[in-house]
Amino acid sequence: MLKQASALALAAAWSFACAPAVAGRAVQPEGERSAQIERLDVAYVIQPDGSFTKTREQAIKVLKADALEYVKDASIDYSTSIQKVDVLEAYTLKADGRRLPVPKSNYQVQTNGGHGDGGPVFSDVTSMTVVFPELAVGDTTVFKYRLTGSQPMFDKQFSEVESFALENYYGQVDVRFDAPAQLPVKSEAWQMERVRDEVVGDRRLSHWRFQNRQPLMRSETASLFRFEDQPGLVYSTFASYADIAQVYGARASAKAAVTPRIRKLADEIAGQRKQPREVATALYEWVSTNITYAGNCIGLGAVVPHDLDFVLDNKMGDCKDHATLLQALMTARGIPATQALINSGGLFLLPRTPAVSMVNHVITYLPEWDLYVDATAKGIPFGMLPHGDMGKPVFRVDGYREGTMTPAMAPGSARQTVKTRMKVAADGSIAGDADVELHGMYAVGMRAAMRGTTADQASQSVKRYFQQMGANGNGTMRMDDPQALADRYRYQVTFSVDQALPVPGAIALSPIFSTAAPVSRFAAQANLQVDETRPTTCTSGSSQEEYEIEFASPLQLAAVPPDVDLKGSAFSYRASYKRDGNKLRVTRVLEDLTPGPLCDPGYNQDYKDFMRKVLTNLRAQVVYQ
Repeated sequence: MLKQASALALAAAWSFACAPAVAGRAVQPEGERSAQIERLDVAYVIQPDGSFTKTREQAIKVLKADALEYVKDASIDYSTSIQKVDVLEAYTLKADGRRLPVPKSNYQVQTNGGHGDGGPVFSDVTSMTVVFPELAVGDTTVFKYRLTGSQPMFDKQFSEVESFALENYYGQVDVRFDAPAQLPVKSEAWQMERVRDEVVGDRRLSHWRFQNRQPLMRSETASLFRFEDQPGLVYSTFASYADIAQVYGARASAKAAVTPRIRKLADEIAGQRKQPREVATALYEWVSTNITYAGNCIGLGAVVPHDLDFVLDNKMGDCKDHATLLQALMTARGIPATQALINSGGLFLLPRTPAVSMVNHVITYLPEWDLYVDATAKGIPFGMLPHGDMGKPVFRVDGYREGTMTPAMAPGSARQTVKTRMKVAADGSIAGDADVELHGMYAVGMRAAMRGTTADQASQSVKRYFQQMGANGNGTMRMDDPQALADRYRYQVTFSVDQALPVPGAIALSPIFSTAAPVSRFAAQANLQVDETRPTTCTSGSSQEEYEIEFASPLQLAAVPPDVDLKGSAFSYRASYKRDGNKLRVTRVLEDLTPGPLCDPGYNQDYKDFMRKVLTNLRAQVVYQ
């Protein structure tokens, strides 16, 4: 269920929002663009040890007033510990040819670049922003800077990704690399012209070019991000993703040493538990709930976990720190554990050429149960992964195997059951209760939403809910304690609402309150636009709704919808409407066993066709008079 578009934010901070290109899409009308990138020139000079300089020049022309807001400044992020930035040129090129340099007073430097809440101690990323003076429609901003990396992220290694959206106008893009000839460079490019690739002396010079003077219309269809669908390239010295995992592990593994403090803490957490899985669960839950998240995970100046004493003293760490601490605690109790690299964003398909930016997150692998856990993802029970980690390529530091994937969400594991009982009075007022039971990711999401909410606050929210609907109603809510990391959650709402229904009238049945996964949420995908040429991300889910409705005299049931029993390839829906005098019992069950995490266009079309039939049934009304 819930097919969604995936996207990867690889463009620079000044670039416009990008979306995957789709074959056959229309070209943007000439007058639709608000701004356009006249030129972009990127040049890398790489040294044998992996250090480098990067010179980037961009020129963006403002075509309409609505572009002034996002073209008026340009930014660059860098690591103060291993990089520095020099602005070479920054000016507004007026329509009449005048150049207005950016004054130093228009430079802004912000430490930590907005990454996490842990401050510079956990991230030394800094953002430099320049604001262009007197910018008006018809003007062009020109920004050229040199970034110097005094040391590589990993010794003697270099990797870079450039990606460009076909929805943007590019007058010309040039990307150049100047590297030592002895470096084992691999490259992969899509929809870009290779202008040069030759060895001159002891240097290899590579150059790619791209133009897009007829940008495509932006697409609203859901589709999977694939690098080959838009211009871009990967340039890397890594032979494989295994190499990235190994060089990360060479720095990280030593940090997971079992010290006396770690051993003592592991024993305290385990307590009287003896079974390994119970111990592992306790250790995971302790790290997840006691170590808060801070800092960027894998990126500039952030490829080595902090010392665990530092992490424990501050009760704070990034994803590497969480994974390293959990590995150390597991090892202290004799439970094998290793770290693993993954992309927790929108990437499900990685290019053949490996680059560090493809893996932005670290999780933990427990070989005894062939299990991945992510202690950074708060609120996730042991044995489960957050959505961003599911069904992804994963690269273990120890025990690397080509083609390894994290498990997708098990079909049928996410379930919702809603039982609604209510009486409809002669004046249209209603009173009743609703019992909601959630399993799997639905329960995890609701627990997260309810943490910090008291029963009294929840009951007050019921009253506000009716007020927002323009009704006079009251209610109380009883709920499970949401604090536990568990995959089951239940709550009950008792309610009464004055004159909620028209008399006489007709109603299409749906849960009284908003829930995590009503049947209508599945059926609404009948109207979702999907790409007819590419797969989408997808997942599964199940929803059951039961209604017991009694109409008080003199109201009379006049008509009810027909029963329905529908079956598809991996989904089914059945609905029954049982009338007993003035009482109505309705049961709706939708089972979506989509395997995921990717669904091809044919499957998506079948899914949409099926859900149109479900939607028709949901719109059918119960008539009373």
